[in-house]
Amino acid sequence: MTSELKDSTSRVRNFLFSKGFSIHIKEFSSLTRTAQDAADSVGCSLSQIAKSLVFRDETTDLPILIIASGSNRVDLKKIQQATGLKLGRADAKYVKQRTGYTIGGVPPVGHNKPLETLLDPNLKKHQVIWAAAGTPFAVFQLKPDDLEYLTQGTWIDLSEEV
Repeated sequence: MTSELKDSTSRVRNFLFSKGFSIHIKEFSSLTRTAQDAADSVGCSLSQIAKSLVFRDETTDLPILIIASGSNRVDLKKIQQATGLKLGRADAKYVKQRTGYTIGGVPPVGHNKPLETLLDPNLKKHQVIWAAAGTPFAVFQLKPDDLEYLTQGTWIDLSEEV
């Protein structure tokens, strides 16, 4: 851990402060790039990880942020049926250009521009959840309702049936 935050993590912290949140960002020497890595580093359940996934709207080429529970896989067909969005993969260059963050550290907030955001209702099963804070080594804790407020996201059933 370092005492000085990286620029990308500072952007997340500054965004949160601007919204009235005094959130402590935890930085680890171990990776938090994947949901499992983050859960292992934090010491929480996989389902408490709010993973930020960026897709590309194939109609408008705009980025769409999906924040899913770490234990869930996203069902793009289900999302299309619910929203009309036809989502495609976004490569690393697209994600970095559109959000300002690299894959593995994309936070739910503090992007270059506000993103249309879809939220996994399974995150509401927890009192607290953890999200990336701008790098593959940093996370922060928040409540599911705070996630909705901060992202202006929409809760929709977006996970694959198991």
